[in-house]
Amino acid sequence: VPLVDMKWSQIPKDIKEQIWEAVDMAFVKWKDFKSTLTRHYILPYTNDKEKLSQPPETYKFIEKAQWDAFVASRLSKDFESVHSQHAQIREKLKYNHRLSRKGYAGLEDQLKETMPGVEIDRSTLWKRARQDKHGNIPNPKVAEKAKLIDELQNQVSEGKVSVYGSNDVLTIALGPEHPGRLRGVGAGISPRQYFTLPKPQRVSFDDRLKERLRVLLQEETKKMEAKAREEALRMEARTKQLVEAEREHFLSQLSQLIPNFDPSMLKPRISQSPKNPMSDKASCSGGDVRSLHFEDDTAKNGKHQEDEEKEEEKKDEEKEEEKKDEEKEEEKQEEKEKEDEEKHDDK
Repeated sequence: VPLVDMKWSQIPKDIKEQIWEAVDMAFVKWKDFKSTLTRHYILPYTNDKEKLSQPPETYKFIEKAQWDAFVASRLSKDFESVHSQHAQIREKLKYNHRLSRKGYAGLEDQLKETMPGVEIDRSTLWKRARQDKHGNIPNPKVAEKAKLIDELQNQVSEGKVSVYGSNDVLTIALGPEHPGRLRGVGAGISPRQYFTLPKPQRVSFDDRLKERLRVLLQEETKKMEAKAREEALRMEARTKQLVEAEREHFLSQLSQLIPNFDPSMLKPRISQSPKNPMSDKASCSGGDVRSLHFEDDTAKNGKHQEDEEKEEEKKDEEKEEEKKDEEKEEEKQEEKEKEDEEKHDDK
């Protein structure tokens, strides 16, 4: 992606999707990697401190300090409490899904591509979310509900069963919804949004990805801008230091070349009258002659500037005189026209 001369809105959609997939994949791989280490190399050896003292042979690139900190975090009471809570939640789930991180919204977009023209309702999503890559449902309880969903869908198409609002096929198959959440659509969508709002107003998976990516890039841009500002300030301070050091070195050299050197001599003296160093040349040393030449050049520059200012003033005065002459000429012309009008009126 070009870093300059291109706004986010101008980047092609396919590139945006690739960016998000790369970002999401990096997060997933990082999360899965930590989960693998926890499940296979830490939790089975909680009572064997010797095996937890070094990183696994398979992952020798992990530094020991990081490994020790990671093991300590996984053996902490806080992690144990969270892990236990999640285990209890999983035990209570009757119909576990097999979705990836894209969730129901990603599954819906996928089915729209593979099943064009077919209405994808939440009962279809719920059933597909529990199938493996071969289309089978290993869990007997889930398979039983999936079969019931197929039967209800056929009865609806034949007109034997009527569905309306929240009383759709999935509700009939699984029972009433709990307040505040909705099965088969994923997080972030309430029953009111799903059953009340028209479908075009529902947030699609692509829109969610765009928004998440926009926020992520916005935060990253702010960090980069702040870092760039800090770097610019550091460079500015460093430049000032180098300039000051160079100036001090230059003044030191001048002090060695010119006896009784005064740094204030380097400042322009425009208000002073020019001096002729040749008048006292016989009585001046080499260093004094160089100093006088420097002052003479400064005076010449000052005189040249004064001459330019006088020339500008002279031009301004000439313009002012020309303007006054034009005004007088206009007044005479007006008086003449007025006299001609009076003569005409008298006649």
